[in-house]
Amino acid sequence: MTIRRFPLARIGGCASGLAARRATVAKAALAYAMTGLAVLTLSACGQQTPQREPLTGGDPARGQALIVHAGCGSCHTIEGVEGANSLVGPPLTGLRQRTYIGGVAANSATNLERWLMHPQAFSPRTAMPDLGLTEDQARDIAAYLYLH
Repeated sequence: MTIRRFPLARIGGCASGLAARRATVAKAALAYAMTGLAVLTLSACGQQTPQREPLTGGDPARGQALIVHAGCGSCHTIEGVEGANSLVGPPLTGLRQRTYIGGVAANSATNLERWLMHPQAFSPRTAMPDLGLTEDQARDIAAYLYLH
């Protein structure tokens, strides 16, 4: 028994219609991809503003640099900060989900910023030193900590 094969083009033009639809879909996908690439490229042009953390209004990138400069990693483990893997103080990963800051203050952006500036005002016996941070510096550090 011999099975005869017919090219799809000979059977009512199905193959050519399917090929045309596939080509149209492929062209549309390419057009969308090129548009997306153009938008990404253009958005990278010009001066970029720093990314702000909505809860604090601080700049997390600047906060990360301040964490390194202040030496926070000598006492704390801090995600994303090279060398910050000490266990003298508590790890600062997942700080946003915690109920308290320093075990004494309700966790809020304002309290975290104040704690970073003057921890002894919250808890006189804390081992956390007063680092002499400005309000802006504390806000940036808080922004970083809340994101990590």
